[in-house]
Amino acid sequence: MISVIAVSLVAVGSLSVAISYKRLIGPTLILLGLLSLVPLRLFGRSIKSCSADIVFGAIDTGFLGVAALIGASFAGVLGAIMGGAAGDAITDGFAGLWEGKIAQHLRKRGIREARTPLSASMGKMAGCFLGVGLLLTFVWTIAGA
Repeated sequence: MISVIAVSLVAVGSLSVAISYKRLIGPTLILLGLLSLVPLRLFGRSIKSCSADIVFGAIDTGFLGVAALIGASFAGVLGAIMGGAAGDAITDGFAGLWEGKIAQHLRKRGIREARTPLSASMGKMAGCFLGVGLLLTFVWTIAGA
């Protein structure tokens, strides 16, 4: 729990600064995703063993970001909220399918992927930051929107 709180506090602090610099938001989120992996390594978990959670978070929040951006383009803040809410529900379903497939793949390969509170929370947190960070970096930096 301390790991989640610590990364959350760093996230709030760094994003409160990055919000003033649109092009830094995506890279800041990517760095937060990488930071979220540190507690896993500190407590002896391999990143590979948490890959199902990381992929879940990346798919879930990456596509939620797409839905929020589309909603915002149609109806501003309310559209972003509606797009994000609907996108979250839809992507949870699809991300869960991928998470399950990856977990099965890891078990077949003999990789221990048993979920613990630390691995599930930090893996999903890392994936969420990485997914939306990559999306926003692409949209606001590479694509120039």
